[in-house]
Amino acid sequence: MKIRVYYEDTDTGGVVYHSNYLNFCERARSDAFFKKGMTPVLDNGHFVARKLEADYIISAKLGDVLDIKTELIQMKAASFILSQTIYRDGKKIFGLSITLAYITFEGRPQKIDADTKELILSLFDI
Repeated sequence: MKIRVYYEDTDTGGVVYHSNYLNFCERARSDAFFKKGMTPVLDNGHFVARKLEADYIISAKLGDVLDIKTELIQMKAASFILSQTIYRDGKKIFGLSITLAYITFEGRPQKIDADTKELILSLFDI
């Protein structure tokens, strides 16, 4: 997914504010669902961030066009792990490893059913 950095994404110096890299990655994950005519909120539940590790390599700046790549690393019984990388002009500037847990609408963890696993595999090729 490609996105442009806008003024609202930056500090007064035109540098992307650190938490916005997480927002960019969230947009890319959501966009994978939208491309299939769906949303990340499914019939039986939805996914929440359980754990993440971010690697800030080079700052993005106002006007940059960024490319976000998402790859499924591991599928577990009630969660999955994604690797997300942000590139500018083909050069890696940010990396994220995120574990997403599947929960009920009441907030309880639940196993990922077979249909949802198949969906995740189709969205984020392993």
